[in-house]
Amino acid sequence: MLPIRDFRPTRIFPAITYGIIAVNIVVFILELYLDFTGNLEWFYENFAIVPYYIVRGDRLYTLLTAMFIHGGVAHILFNMLYLHIFGNNVEDSIGHMRFIGFYVLCGLIASFAQILRDPSSQIPNLGASGAIAGVLGAYLVLYPRERIDALLGYMYVRVPAVLVLVSWFVLQFFSGVLSLGDTSSGGVAFFAHIGGFVAGAILVFVFRKRRREQW
Repeated sequence: MLPIRDFRPTRIFPAITYGIIAVNIVVFILELYLDFTGNLEWFYENFAIVPYYIVRGDRLYTLLTAMFIHGGVAHILFNMLYLHIFGNNVEDSIGHMRFIGFYVLCGLIASFAQILRDPSSQIPNLGASGAIAGVLGAYLVLYPRERIDALLGYMYVRVPAVLVLVSWFVLQFFSGVLSLGDTSSGGVAFFAHIGGFVAGAILVFVFRKRRREQW
């Protein structure tokens, strides 16, 4: 089920959400240039997360830089679509500066969840999906009944957010379980998605504005 849009208006301009999207696009354009010049593998090796190095306390900066790197056009398009649909309302509920901390913290927790799956892996992990999964978890807590337009196969449906987001999480969970026996190659970071989603659903209670602040 691929979400297309929601219908909940925001009271503020989601500057941070759009800023994160812009940074991801700029970095992806840089990746296209590096691919053209033959330096993309070097870029991945030095700025994506390699669990082998992280558990040894090396290249810790990649825990942040990897959140803005993507492995292809489809990768960035789907990630930015989800962030565009769900990020603005979460930012609206949390506030601009809180949203920055929330997004980064969800991304870090997601990365460590994936690292724990195989700490000895030397395969680069990259993408914003762990942090965005945190946004999805927060949206589920905040607006479970909000209407979402989505594509289900060839059908166009309007369903509550809880159905879209829970089905997404269930897919990630079972895909992650099925992937446990395979450490031979890279692929989708299912445990980053799971960790980020759970983190977002919990952390939103800490980061969201109190009712007094909203008024």
